[in-house]
Amino acid sequence: MTGHTRIAVIGVGNAFRRDDGVGHAVVAALEARARQRPLPPGTVLTACDGDPARLIGLWAEAQLAVVVDAAHAHPAHPGRVHRIELDAEHLERPPTTSSHGLGLGEAVELARVLGRLPRRLVVYAVECAETTLGEELSATVAAVVEPLAADVEAEIVRHRDAAARG
Repeated sequence: MTGHTRIAVIGVGNAFRRDDGVGHAVVAALEARARQRPLPPGTVLTACDGDPARLIGLWAEAQLAVVVDAAHAHPAHPGRVHRIELDAEHLERPPTTSSHGLGLGEAVELARVLGRLPRRLVVYAVECAETTLGEELSATVAAVVEPLAADVEAEIVRHRDAAARG
């Protein structure tokens, strides 16, 4: 780890299952934004399939981990974004919010048990409409990608500013 605060942004999902790829799309949008306005040093942007072991490895030693994933909800409101903040010191067993069978919920629980949670974990769960085969996001989910990328960028900047204040 460098002298800079490490921030991990992880887009979870399967880009070949339509809205399940929203996490990947947000990471791609952040990469494009970073070409114009670099993110703070120590920020790592990654896409992941949601495997618990990979997630734990990606957020290892992070002061802040931001995870973007698709979620199923009943009743569904496609495109609705839920922000969930988990504090490693006050964490209870979370419900699974992923659109995958195994994934984020299990990764958080396993990391908690192993003492491998990031200091702060923020999850943005986007309610999805379509998870059939295909690469295109539904219109309602595609519409939240840029605003959500802006929210994640603001989350990173707030964290950086708070870390600088010490």
